[in-house]
Amino acid sequence: MKFSKINLDTIKDEGLRSVTGLERRAFLKIGFAVTGVFAGGKLLSLVSNVNEAFASSSDFLEQYPYRPHYSMVIRQGLCIDCEQCVTACKETNDVPDYGYRTRILRKRVTDAIGRQREFIPILCNHCNEAPCTRGCPTKATYKDPTTGIVMMDRKKCIGCKMCILACPYEARYFNEEVHAIDKCNFCWDTRLSKGKKLTACANACPTGTRMFGDVSDPENVIYKMVHQIEKQVWVLRPEAGTKPNVFYMKATRSSPWELRRQAEER
Repeated sequence: MKFSKINLDTIKDEGLRSVTGLERRAFLKIGFAVTGVFAGGKLLSLVSNVNEAFASSSDFLEQYPYRPHYSMVIRQGLCIDCEQCVTACKETNDVPDYGYRTRILRKRVTDAIGRQREFIPILCNHCNEAPCTRGCPTKATYKDPTTGIVMMDRKKCIGCKMCILACPYEARYFNEEVHAIDKCNFCWDTRLSKGKKLTACANACPTGTRMFGDVSDPENVIYKMVHQIEKQVWVLRPEAGTKPNVFYMKATRSSPWELRRQAEER
């Protein structure tokens, strides 16, 4: 699979002319200003403007439609490609060998000094404006009205694969055993609904690359990470307007709020 290198320091900012007013306003509503367009429009860089855009925390929280509003931050640079996250996902969610709910993309960076391989974990982005849900003719895939997680109802799935075509992140596969589409659901049925606080991949990650939590809670680590004024975050944007809930940021060491590995409250 071809995938553009995600390194905002080395790729050219292509300007903001391609960012529509509608898209700018969509990010402003959730506390971000768009600062750059990279990789032919596949990436948007964002900075937090939550303190300027909203008069109070209650005004800000009204912009997030789900409680909790689950989100993941990928701290690129910490990933060592150990694939413990992939293994934990497969074991927890009974993913067959030919399938995947999460993967790690690998790219060789020939002009880098020192480490020349870059590892980029990817998964379903659980978009607020999910094109997969609009493409499904039977409503088998849908946004959960409470958590915002993009779910799959296997009983309704007819295997037409329209959602696979609609997904800009290639985050779905056809499960031959159950004859239905399968995808990441943030381990809702296997962990979160049973009281666990982390997805299997975040819990298994030994370096803290994957951080998981509630982006609508100002006290949550995810909110603090994506709304640092001095830190740039970015989202994958193969198709504008999806409002993904998986954020990426550069990191070579732990955040000040967490240990190197995010500890699950058991």
